[in-house]
Amino acid sequence: MEEQISTNQLINEGKAAYRQGDFIEAARAFDVAAESFDVSGDVLNAAEMRNNSSVAYLRAGEVQAALRAVEGTPALFASAGDVRRQGLALGNLGAALEAMNRLDEAAKAYSQSADLLESVGENDLRAYVMKSLSALHLRSGRHIEALSTMQAGLDGIEHPKTQERLLKRLLKVPFKFMGK
Repeated sequence: MEEQISTNQLINEGKAAYRQGDFIEAARAFDVAAESFDVSGDVLNAAEMRNNSSVAYLRAGEVQAALRAVEGTPALFASAGDVRRQGLALGNLGAALEAMNRLDEAAKAYSQSADLLESVGENDLRAYVMKSLSALHLRSGRHIEALSTMQAGLDGIEHPKTQERLLKRLLKVPFKFMGK
């Protein structure tokens, strides 16, 4: 029981460090929590902690560490049939690959993530991934794909915020000129 309490304490410390902007400390806490879950045989929670660690490393600019942390986690969630977390892990993998400038691989991971998240009804999370994919398309000079991807992501949001509604309206303009 004491081990579980210390693992939960590590998770809480990681979350607190992340909220305070100490991303390296957050990543380290999540890494240690992942190791603790591994020791106890809880591979899914270990993978979840590695995803948290990856996000924190990315925020700290440690892209190689972010990629190392997230690699393999989508497959673990897939083997467990956890489609939601598989989709999230693929989104995190896409972000790490994008930060490594491996843009084609990142686009593939983002697309797979969006498909999985849509299949489990996680439309807001899917929209977030689609925005990332759209930005990647823009960065790659694929402007029409970027517009289409952004539109597809926004269309899936059930209750768009004011900014998202405005963006949806603005996106109609170029499509109108293209006859779509």
